Amino acid sequence: MTAIQREKMDYDVVIVGAGPSGLSAAIRLKQLDPERSVVVLEKGSEVGAHILSGAVLDPSGLDALLPDWRNMSAPIKTEVKSDNFYILGPAGQIRIPNWPMPPLMNNHGNYIVSMANVCRWMAGVAEGLGVEIFPGMACSELVYEGDTVVGVVAGEFGRDAETREPGPSYEPGMELRGKYVFLSEGVRGSLAKQVIEKYQLSKGHCPQKFGLGMKEIWEIDPAKHREGTVTHTMGWPLGGNAGGGSFIYHLENNQVYVGFVVHLNYKNPHLYPYMEFQRFKHHPMVAELLKGGKRVAYGARAISEGGWQSIPKMVAPGVALLGCTAGLVNVPRIKGNHNAMLSGIAAAEAANAAIKAGRSGDELASYEADVRSGVIAKDLKKVRNVKPLWSRFGLIASLIGGGLDMWLNTFGMTIFGTLRHKKSDAASTGLAKDYTPINYPRPDGKLSFDRLTNVAFSFTNHDEGQPAHLVLKDLKVPIGVNLPQYAEPAQRYCPAGVYEVIAEEGKAPRFQINFQNCVHCKTCDIKDPSQNITWTTPMGGGGPNYPNM
Repeated sequence: MTAIQREKMDYDVVIVGAGPSGLSAAIRLKQLDPERSVVVLEKGSEVGAHILSGAVLDPSGLDALLPDWRNMSAPIKTEVKSDNFYILGPAGQIRIPNWPMPPLMNNHGNYIVSMANVCRWMAGVAEGLGVEIFPGMACSELVYEGDTVVGVVAGEFGRDAETREPGPSYEPGMELRGKYVFLSEGVRGSLAKQVIEKYQLSKGHCPQKFGLGMKEIWEIDPAKHREGTVTHTMGWPLGGNAGGGSFIYHLENNQVYVGFVVHLNYKNPHLYPYMEFQRFKHHPMVAELLKGGKRVAYGARAISEGGWQSIPKMVAPGVALLGCTAGLVNVPRIKGNHNAMLSGIAAAEAANAAIKAGRSGDELASYEADVRSGVIAKDLKKVRNVKPLWSRFGLIASLIGGGLDMWLNTFGMTIFGTLRHKKSDAASTGLAKDYTPINYPRPDGKLSFDRLTNVAFSFTNHDEGQPAHLVLKDLKVPIGVNLPQYAEPAQRYCPAGVYEVIAEEGKAPRFQINFQNCVHCKTCDIKDPSQNITWTTPMGGGGPNYPNM
């Protein structure tokens, strides 16, 4: 086969992903040296199209990057005024008072934001400094010279849907090369996954743990709206079936973010995370809030939850992992955007110093050292035992033991040391025969909705003529292995209805992939018990088009 010929463009730094970490890195590079050539490649149709986060923003990262952001027309207006924590039962709730909470759990001084809109604003700041930003440019592969990452391939189109070979309208894309490449792809990035495996960056670290976060935006009755109110819940409906909880954030314009997170280390393969979210909205406390309102948007994404123990080595020759790609989320605070920004700043400073010294393509050891000894480390070390306690002993043990440990860590002490994560989330999945199927109520179309109806509110679109970006390593595994052993959980763990087992009378069941529905959450790549599904980037700007997430 003839080698594909591509045009090449050279930059000082190539950044994959226009999220908070990638944009922070781009801005900081230009702050340090206005002549530095920087490009940001974004797979979404526009900056922010694929950004989904809670989000209550800790402004510490933005303070470090743009100290005058409050005077720069940033879309960051709704300061947290009220903080509430509840444990839910089927028909009621118990409020956990704020006073026993460790100080780090206090949300006052933080802001309820749309991170999609924050990233759109940050992109404008970056472009004003001279950063080149190209949306709709999915990065499909890495470019190597020897053992060094020297760039990425972006903008490839026209592969045949069946053969995956170049078709008659094939466009090979471009090689964008840099002295350093930053991967800020978000959780379970497809290129980062390859880098972590190739360079064994997870060796000596715990397996990464994940959650599935689902979110709806509701417009509610103005009489019920309490701008600046933040509410978190745990308990019902998950109970002992899985870890997780909810968030309800009152932003401006009578809108409320309603979100639900399910930890993906659940054992029962019959669990249906999306339906747990829909059932949650029928709790009396939540139903009363939403009654008379309307859902205006929906989305989902995976969340890195492993914390301090699960952060892989973040650098390899020519490449660095930033933000959620490295897993910098503070799980009990449900916050990672501030650490994403801080990691972007640190990576930019390390790369700028290296380029000034005449280096390129080496490991940015100073970036790794900064993350592991600076403000990010201080933030994550304090909470490192909360998730392992929850995984091993359940909700109550995590509340008591994790709360005590966070208090002690405030003073530099701990009774647990550093607890380790054991299995991956895929390996945690149990056999179907060992668990009872769960009977979920049908959505009522008012508070709860079926998946396909909700996916329409993510404004997802993919060109149907392209190859499926969800690739099976072995076509026989879904029906031959996953169906008899695990009741094929892909039918349930996917929050967008991508995977179906079609059973027609008189015919053997078959596995169907509706890739057009995919909201790019990456849950399939994480939770499939046979690790048979690989999530890759679709061509062009396909995927969700989140308006205000």
